[in-house]
Amino acid sequence: MEATAATRRPLPGWIAALVPLVLLGALIAVFIAFDAPGLERNGIPVEKVAVERTELHPGQIELTLQNDGPDAVRIEQAIVNDGFAQFTQDDDELGRLDRSLVTVDYPWIEGEAYKVALLTATGGTVEKTIDVAAETPEADAGFYGLMGLIGLYVGIIPIAVGMLWLPWMRRLDRRWLRFLLALTIGLLVFLGIDAAIEGLDLGASGAESLGGGALMWLGAALAYLALVAVDGLLDRRGSGPERVALLVAIGIGLHNLGEGLVIGSAYAIGSLALGAALVVGFAIHNTTEGIAIVAPVADQQQRVRRLAVLGLIAGAPAILGAWIGAAAFDPNLAAFMFGVGVGAIARVVVQISPQVRDGTGRLLHPLAAGGLAAGLGLMYLTSLLVSV
Repeated sequence: MEATAATRRPLPGWIAALVPLVLLGALIAVFIAFDAPGLERNGIPVEKVAVERTELHPGQIELTLQNDGPDAVRIEQAIVNDGFAQFTQDDDELGRLDRSLVTVDYPWIEGEAYKVALLTATGGTVEKTIDVAAETPEADAGFYGLMGLIGLYVGIIPIAVGMLWLPWMRRLDRRWLRFLLALTIGLLVFLGIDAAIEGLDLGASGAESLGGGALMWLGAALAYLALVAVDGLLDRRGSGPERVALLVAIGIGLHNLGEGLVIGSAYAIGSLALGAALVVGFAIHNTTEGIAIVAPVADQQQRVRRLAVLGLIAGAPAILGAWIGAAAFDPNLAAFMFGVGVGAIARVVVQISPQVRDGTGRLLHPLAAGGLAAGLGLMYLTSLLVSV
């Protein structure tokens, strides 16, 4: 009797968990083996192609395409400003989610606008508008050195300058320190909304089959949850102003990764004026990020080394973002990174907000409301520098 009971032990839990997955895989295999019976599609092929990157070189316009539709696509002709042009491509046919480089031979003129249309075998068109033609810089060591320098200008230096307000902030009354914290929240809220809109736009310009705008929300959710986890780990080591300052620096660093990505991609496609405007605009508002980092520890003595580490955590990702944007810009990756910045900003705002409360516990007291409005207004004025 005891031997029979021993032979009837239940299956291990992990095996029981695999049973539904094995069954589902078997059903899918059978379905594919019979060529998806009942789901035959009639009519012309569905063609949907996204232009992920455009580069201009002397006498050539290069378009990086990705097939975002269910059917293969063949490019048959190229038209630039209503005139046919010779072209070459890496692959004669683009399968689902395949990428291909199409090189159009055309003597473009710097500063002029062009409309490129690629005709497919079914008569469909893949269009790309070039508002202002400019040669794409060569991605050599000097170019990446320039990207690193720009990341330094945008990320590390402005934040370091903002952190120099720490001695002045220590002399402020607690009420005005709350005003500065509320101003920082206003800056971040505006920046977060703007980053979300930009991320959704970039996602819409890429391959929707890879997620499109949903990648922005995915990045935001993952970044927020990751920072919550980091906050929990730091909380085990004790809470305090230092922990808040570190979390703020991490959140700002993740956001600056997206900023660097935008600037790097702007320079990589030859939009030098756009890149310069972004550098100026981001440098101005990143100075205020230094205030956000040191504000939580304004009433405590801090070592210079610790402050320097916080500045690097917040500013150095701008350099990495600039390199990524210059080397391998992808709309889907950009949408995801902007989402990471949005999630980081949201977590930072949640973390800073309790420090804005006055002695009675009010969050939106007059000084806080004024600081929030001032931050939103200042960021709006800053956005005029980066809008092109």
